[in-house]
Amino acid sequence: MEEVEVVVAHHERATLRVGDVFLKIDADQARTDIEVEAMARAPIPTPEVLWRKPPVVALAALPGTALGRLGEPSTASAGAWVAAGAALRVLHDAPLPPWSGRSLDETTSQLDSECAWLVTNGVLPPEVVMHNRRVAEAALRPWQPVFTHGDLQLSHVFVDGDEITGVIDWSEAAPGDALFDLATLTLGHQERLGDVIAGYGTDVDLDVIRAWWSLRSLLGVRWLVEHGFDPTSPGCEVDVLRARAMRDLRELNSRA
Repeated sequence: MEEVEVVVAHHERATLRVGDVFLKIDADQARTDIEVEAMARAPIPTPEVLWRKPPVVALAALPGTALGRLGEPSTASAGAWVAAGAALRVLHDAPLPPWSGRSLDETTSQLDSECAWLVTNGVLPPEVVMHNRRVAEAALRPWQPVFTHGDLQLSHVFVDGDEITGVIDWSEAAPGDALFDLATLTLGHQERLGDVIAGYGTDVDLDVIRAWWSLRSLLGVRWLVEHGFDPTSPGCEVDVLRARAMRDLRELNSRA
């Protein structure tokens, strides 16, 4: 008899693995609708939808292993990271999905709210929060929307050698900023950005990538805490924010 493995579980959703099948249970059926539709539209490999009976959708397991995990060194080859960048470019060149994404005003408002929460609750020193808030400003500009995955963590990209075998977790897919996907993929693994850009095949604004690293981390801490995850784990969001502030301070002092 197959064992049941709890992959992730919190009050919004849960994912179970039974053999080669993943069962995703989501309280928000609109989110599942987007995930299933996005996978059908995406021009890159995605898991096969085996069946759906709300609130459950059954997905086939992907071959290969995840590109890596935030807070841990990635053992994937440089070629795998290049392939991830190339797949991302194919996605971004695809027709836009017909639903709307988050607006610039919504992102700015949420950023202000999350920064206030971080300071009020003493999660990070005010100077670290405010420095990263200033860095994040570079991302708060109009962008030409593309088909974005919306949550392209490296653990959502599966590879076999130098080949992308599939991308999972499409519930945040929407028209959005291409550089947000690139930043999410390389968050905490900035040393891999060159490989990803090589695969992506076009020049990108590195300041905006760095801005999205700060912005995504600032936006993510409260959600992670409230859903039972630890953003203070080594190499994760809190470390990303602290490291950015310290690195910029060192650079400033070296020029003084």
